[in-house]
Amino acid sequence: MAKQRFRDIKKGIVKKEKKKEKIVPFATNWQKTKSALTDTFMLLMPIMYGVVYIVMGSREEFRNNMLMGWIDILIPFIAIQSAFFYFGDGQTPGYKNYDLKLVDISTLERPPLIKIVLRNILMVVSLISFFGWAIMFFRKDKRGLHDILSGTAVINIQK
Repeated sequence: MAKQRFRDIKKGIVKKEKKKEKIVPFATNWQKTKSALTDTFMLLMPIMYGVVYIVMGSREEFRNNMLMGWIDILIPFIAIQSAFFYFGDGQTPGYKNYDLKLVDISTLERPPLIKIVLRNILMVVSLISFFGWAIMFFRKDKRGLHDILSGTAVINIQK
């Protein structure tokens, strides 16, 4: 406890110690963008290639059934990315490359699988709506709508 002045003690004023808030090292938007590009090329592109040329047969077939094609692409992408976040200690290859980690905002530990899956589904919706993605540029903690709704955050890993 900090040393108090005599006159404060005499008047009955008791100073309370301030609780130190844990400073969370939130990732910058630039770091998250670079890691998302890395994940796009390492995870999403092989899935896209497989769906377009193996599952659907050709680009023309993909063009004719674009909605079904994107559903066939996004479901495995969300599953694989969720598996990386859950089993890879909150990191995908892009996050690992840029020393980032996905955490539960309340505990700063690995989020439960349901939160990870919810976050990844909401991330697709955020990117489509543009608003959910753009909100991270106006917030101090740099969390997008998908992070806010799922209760997660992307942080820097201190080495």
